Amino acid sequence: MIIALDIGLKRIGVAICPDKKTILPSTAILRKNRNQAARDTSQMLKEKNASTLVVGVPLGGASEDEMRRRIEHFCSLLDTDLKPVFVDESFSSVDASKLLADGYSKSRDGKLDSLSACEILRRYLCLKSI
Repeated sequence: MIIALDIGLKRIGVAICPDKKTILPSTAILRKNRNQAARDTSQMLKEKNASTLVVGVPLGGASEDEMRRRIEHFCSLLDTDLKPVFVDESFSSVDASKLLADGYSKSRDGKLDSLSACEILRRYLCLKSI
């Protein structure tokens, strides 16, 4: 199972790909603090029997280095043998919000975050097919 993460400061969006074709949003992980989020993410990876971990990282822009450092640090806290595959997540939230009804994208329940993870996973699968 391929799992993609959209790591944010408040929520971690999760998408799954059980068959290398289908991409499904999963329940986002609410982030109270870094260690709790790493434990919850590690547990989810084990429960879903993840074989590949895809993680979005923003490329370009003024905060690229800082965000990459934060995301790589978070991944280092995960209790998994999986080596993250980093994929450009630039504008994934914008693309995901187009799928939601007006006003819903401002919701804080994690659905937008998981749809962003779906976009990251779609990009990964497209890159693999090239």
